Amino acid sequence: MQNGSCDIGLIGLAVMGQNLVLNMNDHGYKVAVFNRTVSKVDDFIANEAKGTEVIGTHSLAELAQALKRPRRVMLMVKAGDTVDHMIDSLLPHLEPGDIIIDGGNSHWPDTSRRTKSLADKGLLYIGTGVSGGEEGARHGPSIMPGGNPKAWPYLKEIFQAIAAKVDDGSPCCEWVGEDGAGHFVKMVHNGIEYGDMQLICEAYQLMKDVLGLKADELHPVFEEWNKGELDSYLIDITSQIFSKKDDDGSPLVDKILDTAGQKGTGKWTCLSALDLGMPVTLIGEAVFSRCLSAIKTERVAASAVLPGPKSAATPERPQSIEDIRRALYCSKIISYAQGYMLLREAAKEQGWNLNFGGIALMWRGGCIIRSRFLGAALSSKPFSSECRPRPSAPRWPFTTAIAPRACPPTCCKPNAISSARTLTSVWTNRGASSSTPTGPVAGAGWLRVRIMRKLGIANIVSVAHSWTSTYAPPPKACHAE
Repeated sequence: MQNGSCDIGLIGLAVMGQNLVLNMNDHGYKVAVFNRTVSKVDDFIANEAKGTEVIGTHSLAELAQALKRPRRVMLMVKAGDTVDHMIDSLLPHLEPGDIIIDGGNSHWPDTSRRTKSLADKGLLYIGTGVSGGEEGARHGPSIMPGGNPKAWPYLKEIFQAIAAKVDDGSPCCEWVGEDGAGHFVKMVHNGIEYGDMQLICEAYQLMKDVLGLKADELHPVFEEWNKGELDSYLIDITSQIFSKKDDDGSPLVDKILDTAGQKGTGKWTCLSALDLGMPVTLIGEAVFSRCLSAIKTERVAASAVLPGPKSAATPERPQSIEDIRRALYCSKIISYAQGYMLLREAAKEQGWNLNFGGIALMWRGGCIIRSRFLGAALSSKPFSSECRPRPSAPRWPFTTAIAPRACPPTCCKPNAISSARTLTSVWTNRGASSSTPTGPVAGAGWLRVRIMRKLGIANIVSVAHSWTSTYAPPPKACHAE
């Protein structure tokens, strides 16, 4: 191996790291790799990377010697202390001007701290969100870099080359902002992803439990939705899920245990929203829905004591399905709007110069929340008619009217409606009346009552019904995370 011949180094050869390396190799970049368990380097070179230009190294010193200057080293290791330990181990082998990139799901305050700390040592640090999972890493992820802006010119070509491309060829990668901005944007992306998945689950639940649709009937519904404005990665894979059968020929989706885990980014989104005073209510409900699903033992016990919701007459299917579709679309708009509110407030608080249009562009392809919907967000007149009330069309709140008949009831769609109505409803003193208070203090109290009525009651009903909801799968169950 010739010293100084590699364009970039990567540490951490789990599947995401391996796929990013192969992606870079496909685009003509020579990559040197290292893994703390050195035998994994040899296995990778002998198998997945066989026949490529990838160079395996067996020490950090050897990795550093293999890289062109300024050295670019990407970490694909577990977030937290592991990142700090790896940085400390790298420092003796680097020199001023070299660049360290963290491509994991690090918490953005850690990224801000590391950017400042390494700048004091003359090193450039980048914290970049990488979304799209293993498939995206291999064939084109969405990449959200932030950190020390001096490093971006040295990484732009590589990152934009390996990133996903939208129809016009634009890469789903652009500079996000200073310090921890890249990981903050990735965190919000993941929070929106939580909300999207919960909204889709609620649409599924309404059609299954209220309209009585079976998996074979749900497949064409979601497949049709994916041809229109709901066209997205999550709707696409949802339609595919309903067509999957277990070994006995029954729908696989009916055997998935009703518990879900989480990796922390959704929780971080909610904590940041609380710190910044932003009402990111829909994502919060999505996170709490996962928490509620996880207390399976308590729900099983409660279901033996508390009566659940009673069934009611089934509404007309075709019109109800269209109402649910429109509610899902409008709720997605609210979820993204809340995410952008959080981004705007964080940028103001941290002094970041976020490129909001660029962020939407980065989310149009490669990532988990990629969708046609984001093209409308970038247009001059987004969402011009879909969510406006029309005399001849069903009302958007339809789903919240029928939701209490289902088990468990929806949480996120009522929050989307509550958020939209609260944002668009203002109290003005147009004269005293028995029902309308006067003065700014009374007005504030009145607004709080309205919010409590809209958010609080919906949540109380949702939680009570969810506590009585339990699903006992057959022995051969699939556990979803």
